[in-house]
Amino acid sequence: MGDMASSQRSKLAASSTFIFNLLIRLARLATLVVILALIYFAYRYSLHNILHGSFVLGLLFLWALAAYTTLPRVHRLLSKIYLPDYYMGRARTSDGLLGDPINVAVLGSARQLRRTMLAAGWIEADRPTFRSTLRIIHAVIFRKSYPAAPGSTLYLFGYRQAYSFQKQIGDNPRNRHHVRFWKTPGDWWLPGGFTADWLGAVHYDTHVGLSLFTGQFTHKIGEHIDEERDLLVADITSSGATARVEVVPHFTSGFHARNGGGDRIRTDGAMPFVDLRQSS
Repeated sequence: MGDMASSQRSKLAASSTFIFNLLIRLARLATLVVILALIYFAYRYSLHNILHGSFVLGLLFLWALAAYTTLPRVHRLLSKIYLPDYYMGRARTSDGLLGDPINVAVLGSARQLRRTMLAAGWIEADRPTFRSTLRIIHAVIFRKSYPAAPGSTLYLFGYRQAYSFQKQIGDNPRNRHHVRFWKTPGDWWLPGGFTADWLGAVHYDTHVGLSLFTGQFTHKIGEHIDEERDLLVADITSSGATARVEVVPHFTSGFHARNGGGDRIRTDGAMPFVDLRQSS
């Protein structure tokens, strides 16, 4: 009797699980259908405006819909299919695209990292919020200084950067040296058996433009990211911080590619490991 009751409970549990999974899939399908329907009618509205109404208004609406709704969702879906879910030496955008290369590693605590970066003359960036976004738009358009202007969010190990620092060039946040740092997972090893507490991606923002892949407004970066990597290390070592630097040549293969905004990037593949553990 006990075996029969146990078998019935197992069948009931399996049936409940099947029904639950089926309902989840139906809900996802219904959501997808609603989204596609909304996109369809929005595009029809845009094309109607272009052909029969305000050409400029329709074109702007069409661009906004494609750049901030359609293309990001397409990239998010496709990147889940063709990009493997493990460390590749590249950060990722919120749309799943490969972002900036990881080109600096740091050993030390969060307090040591932050104190060292501030002592080196880098300013901690504001977090991207609605208010800070409006402020940077105003600063870029009217050429106002905003040394702590936020940057876009990039992801590594599945979460956003923990710290972002920058050095503004002149009086406009369009031009700046910029670095993001992510905390590495516990007991995690880099290729070759190296360890680090923080991984960073440093580059130079040259101007504000449109992303090649989504059409969204974004900072465009300079092609030669190795120069920014070397500048960051030089700033740290000349700031008076007790830092030991070991540069591992050819840590990755030298390559040229594009980041998540479509900007060209080149690197020799060297990785500096900056040890701050002797800093107070």
